[in-house]
Amino acid sequence: MRAGDSIMGEQTERSSLFAEPISRDILADISQPVTNEHQHLTQTHDYKAGWSFYLVLAGVVTTLGSSLPVGFNIGVVNTPAELIQQFCYESLRERFNIDLDETWMNIVWSAIVSIFIVGGCTGSILGSVLADKLGRKNATIVTSILSLAGAIMFVLCRTANSVEMLILGRLLVGLAGGLTTSIVPMYLTELAPPSLTGAMGVACPMGVNVGVLVGQVMGLQDLLGKPNDWPYLLSVYALLVIICLPVLFILPESPKYLYVVKKNEAESLRELSRVRGVSPSVLTEELDELREEVRSNNDTDRYSMWAALKDRRLLLPLLLVCTSQAGQQTSGINAVFYYSQTIFRQAGLSRENAQFATIGCGAINVCTAVIMVYLLPRTGRRPLLLGSMFGATIILALLAAAMRFIDAVSWMPYAAMIAVLSYVLVYGFGLGPIPYFIASEIFEVAPRGAGMAWGSLANWGGNFLVGMCFPSMRDYIGAYSFLVFSAVTGALTVFHKLYFPETRGKTPTQVTELCNNGLRSRPLAVTNRNV
Repeated sequence: MRAGDSIMGEQTERSSLFAEPISRDILADISQPVTNEHQHLTQTHDYKAGWSFYLVLAGVVTTLGSSLPVGFNIGVVNTPAELIQQFCYESLRERFNIDLDETWMNIVWSAIVSIFIVGGCTGSILGSVLADKLGRKNATIVTSILSLAGAIMFVLCRTANSVEMLILGRLLVGLAGGLTTSIVPMYLTELAPPSLTGAMGVACPMGVNVGVLVGQVMGLQDLLGKPNDWPYLLSVYALLVIICLPVLFILPESPKYLYVVKKNEAESLRELSRVRGVSPSVLTEELDELREEVRSNNDTDRYSMWAALKDRRLLLPLLLVCTSQAGQQTSGINAVFYYSQTIFRQAGLSRENAQFATIGCGAINVCTAVIMVYLLPRTGRRPLLLGSMFGATIILALLAAAMRFIDAVSWMPYAAMIAVLSYVLVYGFGLGPIPYFIASEIFEVAPRGAGMAWGSLANWGGNFLVGMCFPSMRDYIGAYSFLVFSAVTGALTVFHKLYFPETRGKTPTQVTELCNNGLRSRPLAVTNRNV
């Protein structure tokens, strides 16, 4: 047995791990392999945490293998909709001798579409439990396994002539999606040094945006858009999951999770040293921050989702996270994408070119996410989020006007098309990516799992609400639907202008202190002086 193993075995008193500094023997044992690999980094006292091999690897692997499948399953189902409905009609007629009329077919199709959101809501609720019980990394592995199980259902459902397998597959990928949006942003931001939490936080929404785009592209006729290819179209994302899943096993666990939740300082330092690529001896500043967070959270075992909801200190953080997450969906992004092809057709584009233009909207979303990786470490979260919300409010109102008079003036379809593209651009510079990770910068480690779970649940709930209400709104008030989205986004802008603090350059403990008086908090009074 190595010296470090015997030392770890002797540390039976958990509280002693946080009361005293780490022993020199543990530091020496942990740092030896890292020092051999990165000796040039450990010889300086001016170390500043930045990009490292494991940090980049974690971002790439979770983006491609976890977040991308979420967006793919959101965007892919619309293209083969008619083919899938035909399969459902023939399967139910052959197996049960049932001839579905249009009403019942709409019900079956609604079940196939909405079960994904039900799974997302369920996964959001379970995310808090799994993240704390299994750890951030192991919970991410579970999401990948669920994604693979869903892909298997998609591939086999036509061979088995089973609509039930198709619905089960949608449920499984929805469950994986809810877990992913709840866990992956938290995992990545906990791995990142403070200066890179924003850049790492964008990885998850960027993966989702790329996934939506990939789903749209793969549905083209020249790829997997042919009549007999829809099971493979639904499941092709599994190739990325299969490639990325083995790599997840070698990634480090979140050092903050190990330190604050599991109270295992030695293992936490070992993983922190591995993800930073430096000796533990130069990580004293990050360890001091962790100790400070532990001192301010002595009740780490009580933060279930319900416990977080009852804690009055977390009222404002929960409101900020949940309103931004729900507002991301209730701003009408899915409705805009729904109308985009109609708008492009009325602007004179052919059906095929309108589809390419819609794909172009997805490409704009991806490009803005990439730009945000550069912007977020250099620009505050508050101006980007408020600017995006305010811009979306104005553009949605203009889009409503353009849609209302689209047949009245010859150039109005072009105005509507410009409004759609402008909205997608403005959305991508704040309202799209920031809500995904902001909980990791507002909540301390102890309640972070619960806060991320509530935020993810609000996001999926907002998605479900829009999905249920938009068809009726479209039928009854038409273009004025976008005025409703504009009003909701405007209210969101006002609330966040009053209460949303700048989180860049602050620790979660500092942000929590700014917001711990609920709606009586005045976080901006302090923020404006310090930022």
